[in-house]
Amino acid sequence: MNALSGATVVVIGGTSGIGLETARQAHAAAASLVLTGRDEGRLRAVHDELGASTRVVDLADPDSLHKLFAELPAPVDHVLFSGGGPTYAPIAELDDDAVRAALDEHLLGTLRVARECATAVRPGGSLTLISGTGARRPGVGLALAAIGTAAIPAIMAIAALELAPIRVNAVAPGFVDTPLSARLLGEQLEQRREELRGTLPIRRVVGPADVAALVLHLMTNSALTGATYDVDGGQQLLH
Repeated sequence: MNALSGATVVVIGGTSGIGLETARQAHAAAASLVLTGRDEGRLRAVHDELGASTRVVDLADPDSLHKLFAELPAPVDHVLFSGGGPTYAPIAELDDDAVRAALDEHLLGTLRVARECATAVRPGGSLTLISGTGARRPGVGLALAAIGTAAIPAIMAIAALELAPIRVNAVAPGFVDTPLSARLLGEQLEQRREELRGTLPIRRVVGPADVAALVLHLMTNSALTGATYDVDGGQQLLH
């Protein structure tokens, strides 16, 4: 990871889960960090831990995102966009306001970040998007997650062409053992962990460090652009 030494890495959504672990690994590789989030308390905590520059950013507010990039002192080297978690609900129970908010953050938010990166990231730098694998097979409650799973890789591929020579890739995690997963599953979390330990080809649960390691590789391997990379422990092989 010497290639990250002195590089400026911006993590949008860097106070928890995959974003926070990516920030930790980039910090260990001597990168200069700019982290964003919604919660000021969490931002203070990551500032204290990593010495990172922090910003409160609302992904639904284009002005907030534009201000973030406009205030950076120079073109940045790498950006990770790790937005909020998926929304699960049957179609008949979807609330219009919740749907608009989810699509705005995940789809319009992705477009806004890519638009800012077109001028804010140096040539040869990178933008990495977090997608997912969970909605590739139909399932009850997966409508909104499926939209993101299908749309983000498509946006990524177009951005890789339009933003070149900035490199653009997507990472598609399966189940990752994060605080978000714990909130979503509640008392069923340990049952899900045991199921995955018994069925995944890797015989363990994927953690944030696994995903972050791939993100750092995408930042530093200058031959990689325009692709989506699964990090699911082989879950897609199972039927």
